[in-house]
Amino acid sequence: MNIKPFAIEEWMNEYEQEAVYNLAETCVDSLSIEELVTLGGEDYDEFFRSIADTKLTYGHITGSPGFKKNVANLYKTMTPDNILSMNGAIGANFLVLYTLIEPGDEVVCVDPTYQQLHSVPESFGADVKRLRLTPENNYLPDLEELASLVNDKTKLVIINNPNNPSGSVMDADYLERIVAIARKHDVYVLCDEVYRGLWQDPDANVPAMADLYEKGISTGSMSKSLSLAGLRLGWIAGPEELIERCIVRRDYTTISNSGIDDLLAVRALENYDRLMERNLKIVRDNLQILDDWVAKEDKISYFKPQAGTTAILKYEADMPSDRFCIGLFKANGTFLAPGSCFDLEGTVRIGYACSTDVLKQGLTKFSEYLKTVD
Repeated sequence: MNIKPFAIEEWMNEYEQEAVYNLAETCVDSLSIEELVTLGGEDYDEFFRSIADTKLTYGHITGSPGFKKNVANLYKTMTPDNILSMNGAIGANFLVLYTLIEPGDEVVCVDPTYQQLHSVPESFGADVKRLRLTPENNYLPDLEELASLVNDKTKLVIINNPNNPSGSVMDADYLERIVAIARKHDVYVLCDEVYRGLWQDPDANVPAMADLYEKGISTGSMSKSLSLAGLRLGWIAGPEELIERCIVRRDYTTISNSGIDDLLAVRALENYDRLMERNLKIVRDNLQILDDWVAKEDKISYFKPQAGTTAILKYEADMPSDRFCIGLFKANGTFLAPGSCFDLEGTVRIGYACSTDVLKQGLTKFSEYLKTVD
C-alpha cells in the first residue's frame, strides 16, 4: 500500500511542541481534567473516589452504553445501535473507508479538506475524484460539478461540514441537494463533522448527514468542538448495517478504546450544553478579534469562516507558504499552518479558537512579522 505523507500532521509534529503562540491548533481551547469534572458543579475529589475501584480492563468493546446513548442524543434519528466508538474521528474515518472501499472503486471527495479523507481511499486503490472548493464559490461544492462526477460506479461521496480549513458551512438545503445526487445513484455519503455545533450564526440550520439520508454517515469526536483531544475518542453515526460491517473490520484494528477516556467523555457529553456554551463564546469572541485584525492588515485578506475553528488567510508576500510560516515561527514563536498542506499556496491556515490571550498575542507578533516581509 502506497500512501502520501500526511502534510498537515507532519507539519504539526515538527513544530507544535516548541510553539510560543500556537495559532495552528484546531481544537477549541482545551479543558483541564478539573474543568471537565466540575462542569456540572460536581465535587472533583468525590468524582475520582467514585472511580477509584474501576478495573483497567478492555471494558465495553464498541463503546459504553452511556457513551453511545449520549452520542446518539446529539442526533435526531440515531439510536445507540447506530453509534460505534472509535479512537478519535481519525479512527472513525479510517474505519469507514477501510470497510467500504475496495481497489477500483470510485470516490468523490471535496478538496481542500483533511487530507486523510482523500489520501486513505487512494491508498486502498480507489479512483478518487477531487471536487475543488474555491473562494469564488465560498468554499462550497459546485453541485453541478458534483452531479457530473457521481455515477453508478461511485461508491462514496466524502464531504466535510463545517469545512477544514475554510470554515465554510453547507446548510440544510445544500445538504439535501447533495443527498439527492447521492440517492439517485445509491451512493454512501460520509460527512466528517468534527466541528459540528460551532456555528457563528446562532440560527444556523445544519442537520447531520446521518439524520438526512439512509446511506448517510457522520463522524465526530471529543476533540474539536468539545475541547478534549486528549481523550482520543470519536465515533461513527450511521445505518445499522454499516455499523455491523464496521465492527467486523474494527476487530482487526481497535478492540476497545480506553475505559477511562470513555468515562470522562460521558461526563462531558452529560454536560454538553454547558460545554458548548463555553466553546461558542470562545469561537465567536475570537473570530471577532481575528476579523478586526484582518481589517487592519493591508497584507492579509480572508474568507470569513461561518463555523469551526479555522480560517484561510491570504498573504501578500513573494514567498511560498512553508517558508513564510517558518520565518514567522523563527522570528517570535508564532505558529501557523502553511496553505501548501491543503494545496492552497499563498495562504496560511490559522486556528483562532485557542485561549483569547494567546490569539491576541500571536496576532500582535504576526503583525510585527508582516512588516518585515515583501
